[in-house]
Amino acid sequence: MENHAHVIEDQLTMTEKNVWGKIKLNGEMIAAVVCGILILSGWLMDKSDFPMASVVLFLLAFMVGGFAKAKEGIENTLQNKELNVELLMILAAIGSAIIGYWTEGAILIFIFAVSGALETYTMNKSHKEISTLMKLQPEEALKITEDREERVHVSELIVGDFIIVKPGERVPSDGEIVRGTTTLDEAAITGESVPVSKGIHEEVFAGTVNLNGSITVQITKPNHETLFQKIIELVQSAQSEKSPSQLFIERFEGKYVKIVLAVVAIMLFLPHFALGWSWNETFYRAMILLVVASPCALVASIMPATLSAISNGARRGILFKGGVHLEQLSEVRAIAFDKTGTLTKGKPEVSDVIVHDDYTVNELLHVVGSIERHSNHPLANAIVKYAEKIIDSKWIELESVEDVAGWGVKAVINDVVWKVGKSDFVGDEKAERFKQGLAKELASKGKTVVFAQKGEELIGLIALKDIVREESRAAIDRLKADGLYTIMLTGDNVNTATAIAEESHVQDFVANCLPENKVKHIKKLKEDYGTVAMVGDGINDAPALATANVGISVGDGTDVALETADMVLMKNDLSRISEAVQLSKRMNRIIKQNITFSIGVIILLIISNFLQFLDLPFGVIGHEGSTILVILNSLRLLKN
Repeated sequence: MENHAHVIEDQLTMTEKNVWGKIKLNGEMIAAVVCGILILSGWLMDKSDFPMASVVLFLLAFMVGGFAKAKEGIENTLQNKELNVELLMILAAIGSAIIGYWTEGAILIFIFAVSGALETYTMNKSHKEISTLMKLQPEEALKITEDREERVHVSELIVGDFIIVKPGERVPSDGEIVRGTTTLDEAAITGESVPVSKGIHEEVFAGTVNLNGSITVQITKPNHETLFQKIIELVQSAQSEKSPSQLFIERFEGKYVKIVLAVVAIMLFLPHFALGWSWNETFYRAMILLVVASPCALVASIMPATLSAISNGARRGILFKGGVHLEQLSEVRAIAFDKTGTLTKGKPEVSDVIVHDDYTVNELLHVVGSIERHSNHPLANAIVKYAEKIIDSKWIELESVEDVAGWGVKAVINDVVWKVGKSDFVGDEKAERFKQGLAKELASKGKTVVFAQKGEELIGLIALKDIVREESRAAIDRLKADGLYTIMLTGDNVNTATAIAEESHVQDFVANCLPENKVKHIKKLKEDYGTVAMVGDGINDAPALATANVGISVGDGTDVALETADMVLMKNDLSRISEAVQLSKRMNRIIKQNITFSIGVIILLIISNFLQFLDLPFGVIGHEGSTILVILNSLRLLKN
């Protein structure tokens, strides 16, 4: 029970963090808005000849807008023993106020408060998928003891225990079937859209869904080592790694603040003794330096451009979860795709109907549809849906029907036994001989074959396939034309993977790929190509999405995939990926222009200040003017 308590404690801790994260986010955003209102009010008061009232309003703006960042800056400085930009911004604002420029100081506070609120929002969203994953992991299992059955927490299960998994339940832990047969939906692990039939001595995974038969499972792995738990750990591990650009920014921040503060400190004394400046002139020049050297223009070089690009993408159905991911997209050299639900529609559809010479397609579909409508298997549903489009007659009334778990469906019509299902259900030899081995040829093309037998006579087969999306081929061709290497990672067998790879035009594929294998392949691609993107929609794709430099999910994917991904295609249109790459390149060009310009202006203003050419009003005009110009340049990204 101690482990159970730890699990509950961890979940409560995660919940508390989410709650406090939301409170912090709303508090910072509200503070930024109030700060802006106070600044506007102070400016109006100043214009209306109420200077004292304006000073009071500006002081309130300083306190409301700057409290969170000042607190964060002081705490980080004490904790990391490293100066940061937060402190520099606060000092620059105070310096502006000291020399009488309250409006400029308050605006610096306001800009930084808004950026801080957006940063907090992004950080909170990035960890949400872990709690979503936890909801899909079963908490209890029906354990079999010597004389009874009892419900226990999954953390209490040990290797060798026996549990019962009933129809409709999720498998609570990895194990091996020792009694019963069933059909399992393993989409959460393998991404395979077609459920898998399993019997004695076959392996089952935690988090998969038992669709029909009741099975007894012997535990083969402790709870913390299950494949499902590994998915959670892989996502957590991948998200904890910082990108190179993030590490560079952190290093640059510390050095920048130290240099500016050191130069300002020198400016407070050295010119007086070395150049004979008066104390008033020395302090005046030091305050101008603190104002013009503040990173306001540098911040404005990136944030408006990023937000404009994100807004542009949103209009096209492309959602980005942060500027870092949008920035990295232009550097992508290889892109990996999941198959099911990404390149394909994710649902099996009838592709071929082959009948014995003595029967017609309509006759076969009429009977098979009448039988399969009594099953809830996805393949049966696909056949019934197809038959409904072809058959006008009412369904045939069955004398009896039996769902044979792991095999198919058996029914009696007019005292004749019909079987619809796998090849070994109707007889492997008959299936192999039918139409000169046509079933084998269909299977080699990645199709699932369902046979129909009347009495002892095999009268036909129906082939089903997960169809490649029409837009997938064009999207892949466009990405290849842009110079990107394309590869498909799928849990399907080699035959299916080969067929889908050819149809979708990807350059390579990896079959039988479990989640942990996908992560390995993504890491290998990163070694070979540098920056890599991953496109997926399932729970099984979450670790790979998190490991890739840019994770891309389609809009109808699972919650976990959507939360883990860095970019979401809301309309499931893969052609939007190429558009997003071009948008990323445009944004990076504009950001480079902004940074070069803003740094150039800062250097020019600093030199002019040292040479005593620059007075404070012109320093403010140059500093704020450069900020406005880079923002206007960034707004060009709003246009397509």
